[in-house]
Amino acid sequence: MVDLSKGASAFIEGFKLLARPGLRIFVVVPLLVNVVLFSALIYFAMDQFDDWVLIALNWLPNWLSFLNWIMWPLFAAMIIIILFFSFTIVANLIAAPFNGLLSEVCERQLYKDLGESQEEVPFGWKEISLLIPRTLAREVTKLIYIAPRALLLFLFSLIPGLNVIAPILWALFGAWIMAIQYIDYPADNNQMKFNTMLSALKHRRWMSIGFGGCVSLLMLVPIVNLLIMPAAVTGATRLWVFERMNREKEITTG
Repeated sequence: MVDLSKGASAFIEGFKLLARPGLRIFVVVPLLVNVVLFSALIYFAMDQFDDWVLIALNWLPNWLSFLNWIMWPLFAAMIIIILFFSFTIVANLIAAPFNGLLSEVCERQLYKDLGESQEEVPFGWKEISLLIPRTLAREVTKLIYIAPRALLLFLFSLIPGLNVIAPILWALFGAWIMAIQYIDYPADNNQMKFNTMLSALKHRRWMSIGFGGCVSLLMLVPIVNLLIMPAAVTGATRLWVFERMNREKEITTG
């Protein structure tokens, strides 16, 4: 429970960091990306949502038809999670270079707050152009990890009877992926390999679920969800910095 709370509170702290003068400029691009994509999501979902829920309900065997009244909200929740999850991946792919730079500048500010001098990070199109190939390659690595697992979970969701628990599994999976998606930005900036970062998150699984779960939940809140991406980046960076500092203290005193 302590780790779960620590992960969630780190994300909430990310919203406070967005108000810093040195970080505000980096919120603009992710905000614009979110406005465009979430507008498309809402339009698309309103047009197709009822049909998708009916299709999902039709996969229930006849002997479970009496559960339709309770399965409708569960399948509806699963579809919403899948939609937001998919659009978030697309949004992060587009905004990856800006998110990487936001994480880097945020990390330097946090270390400065803690009394550690850090090299100033320049901002300009040159720096962004240098980040593009690295961050896009990292996004592809994440997609390679996510895609087969999402496909397996989707196929599981089609199995009559077992698909009753699919919404719960999608919620947990979405929380885990959101943690990977955003904590990877400071990890990548510090030249940590993806598999190493993944092992670290598995070691602190509940903290990761707490962080990613909070991201997933607030992503469903209108207006607030427009700031989710930059807040998640700064929140993940804060979590990275303070967990790293705590680890160094443990090694020093241990």
